[in-house]
Amino acid sequence: MKISKNFLLLGMFALALVSVVISCKDDDDEETLVGNWLKRSDYEGAARSQAVAFSIGNFGYVGSGYNFDNDERLKDFWQYDPELDNWKQVASLDEGVNAVGNATARSGAVAFSVNGKGYVGLGKDETRMLGDFWVYNPDNNTWDTLNTVNQGPDARYGAVAFVINNIGYVGTGNNGSNLKDLWAFDPAANSWTLKTSFQSKVSEAVAFVLDGKGYICTGFHNDYNKDFYAYSPETNTWEAKRPTGNVSDESYDDDYATIIRRKAVAFVMGSKAYITTGDVGSNLKKDVWEYDPATDLWIEKANFEGNSRTEAVSFTIGDRAFVTTGSASTTDFDDMWEFKPNDEADEND
Repeated sequence: MKISKNFLLLGMFALALVSVVISCKDDDDEETLVGNWLKRSDYEGAARSQAVAFSIGNFGYVGSGYNFDNDERLKDFWQYDPELDNWKQVASLDEGVNAVGNATARSGAVAFSVNGKGYVGLGKDETRMLGDFWVYNPDNNTWDTLNTVNQGPDARYGAVAFVINNIGYVGTGNNGSNLKDLWAFDPAANSWTLKTSFQSKVSEAVAFVLDGKGYICTGFHNDYNKDFYAYSPETNTWEAKRPTGNVSDESYDDDYATIIRRKAVAFVMGSKAYITTGDVGSNLKKDVWEYDPATDLWIEKANFEGNSRTEAVSFTIGDRAFVTTGSASTTDFDDMWEFKPNDEADEND
């Protein structure tokens, strides 16, 4: 049977048209990740990693940590004003009216704020792990030794901290071995209380608070941690959430394998929590994940627009969230970025 050239050309044109339509459909169906990062004023102190951050009122505070260039641990602190987008130095960790001795410069510490005061403790210096805590009073710009009526958490680094109902919680970390204990600090009673332990030994995890519950995830113990639990202070119990890894046959966690990491940052905006930066060994992270407690699901957001990094810090002021400092191998960072989770990504702003 003969087939005319016109028919062949028509058939080839039809196939080409189908190919174009399919190609255009695939492009349109590609998921566009939502979220935008805005460059803010660089951190005023020396570039560093393993610092701590907290917020009091309308200001954020960042300090301590490790500076690679000078191979030194630090004790200076700086205050950030989001309205002016600038930094100013405040008292260093050992500058206090009632300070007992000198506070040791440290890295890998924890921090939280309660009732208008900031608390910083634990971590390590050049030779040992530290177990002391210091309290910052912005009214007179001083740090004082926190002397409690009983002993709190043992010396360690890489722990987590969070606050629920004006009670500070500190737990997990490493004191030579990974830990899972949880301690509650009541500033009104000036005392520590041992609570139900987290379900896994882990260090270098992240913690955040949503709807009156404290969440801990990521970090490392034997392997990168996939366990994800929420702590209820009313019942002093932990509730298992969906693991942060691809561990099921369902589609919801097909991309979850990229959530696991250590040395990340976490922060809360509105009713959602966010995780970004951190590392999986030499693989430095900049992807961003949003957690919704109503569905117990994570979705990916637009990437962090700074350099990939680990050992950064984050803080929130009102409904604004910031990420700063951190390191990539032998490079420390001092840039700062603000996240807008519902804005369209724009790398040029």
